[in-house]
Amino acid sequence: MVAGEPSGDLLAGLLLDGMKRRWTSLQTCGIGGPQMIRRGFDAWWPQDLLAVRGYVEVLPRLWKILMTRRALRRRLLADPPDAFIGVDAPDFNFGLEAPLKAAGIPVVHYVSPSFWAWRAHKLVQLKRSADLVLCVFPFEPDLLREKGIDAVFVGHPLANVIPLEPDRAGARAALGLSLDETVVAILPGSRAAEIRHLAALFFAAAKIVGERRSGVRFVVPAIPSLLEAIRAAAAASALGDRLLIVSGQSHTVLEACDVTLIASGTATLEAALYKRPMVIAYRIPWLSMLIMRGSNLQPWIGLPNILCREFVVPEILQDAATPEALARAVLDWLDRPQDVAALEQRFLALHETLKRDSLKLAVDAIEKIIHR
Repeated sequence: MVAGEPSGDLLAGLLLDGMKRRWTSLQTCGIGGPQMIRRGFDAWWPQDLLAVRGYVEVLPRLWKILMTRRALRRRLLADPPDAFIGVDAPDFNFGLEAPLKAAGIPVVHYVSPSFWAWRAHKLVQLKRSADLVLCVFPFEPDLLREKGIDAVFVGHPLANVIPLEPDRAGARAALGLSLDETVVAILPGSRAAEIRHLAALFFAAAKIVGERRSGVRFVVPAIPSLLEAIRAAAAASALGDRLLIVSGQSHTVLEACDVTLIASGTATLEAALYKRPMVIAYRIPWLSMLIMRGSNLQPWIGLPNILCREFVVPEILQDAATPEALARAVLDWLDRPQDVAALEQRFLALHETLKRDSLKLAVDAIEKIIHR
């Protein structure tokens, strides 16, 4: 297995739960993170190696990434596994999966690339690379089958992990927060580059929110490896004891908050499953943005908006993402409780659509590919 970045590690960890229940003597190895390792995964290389987003940002690590993929490919071809499962990370996994598939190793790709949003060119690579695609969104399998790619909708595992009715009181108690205070969650990303580009911006926006609305608490769930970088960015914000930085616990923080200021990515779907209003923001180097704009197929980048097919939450990107603009958007949610209630119902319907017996469906599909 190869899983890129924390969201892939989380999905792969849940999938490992299902596979271990089916195959008690299961052995898994490759590239993974703490969620996978906790379940007995043998990580030959750390997942942090692949936690890079964008085109320009990958360049400093490109040689090391390519050499790692080459070494992993040689190792797997020399001692073939019963199956290979690539979890997301298409830019890394496709180049690994294609030669494995050509050698007769069953290949499953978990999480379809966003070909319906801006990566249509990935379909050619996907067809060449995978025997089966496990899709987390219901509209994807039919579109993939039209291109001759075997695919099955297994639901999104997080829709089973996250309750349909969040326990906001319990989450606040776990974080030491009271029920009567206003809580804003700040999630500037899970990669070092995102922290560099977004953390100071988000904290500046939080300062404005705090100045205009008294009694607001700000909570940041930090990936342990990025904890010090986030603390350093927060130091200049002068938020004092209004800011709480916790190690991990992103789900608890999202469950507890009234609104979240959040970087575009899988975390936005997690926020939607917790039925939370959000302000999605992102900044990347201008060259990466130019490349992405040239291949964008729809007006949204945030998963909640993509899945709802409209701007149900604001997206504030690039130069438009100023502290003032982000603060206004956060305050706007806090001032519109009726709109928040309507959004919660919209996200509840989305949650029910994505909720399936994901682990059984996924393992059933993997087993069929192996036997075939």
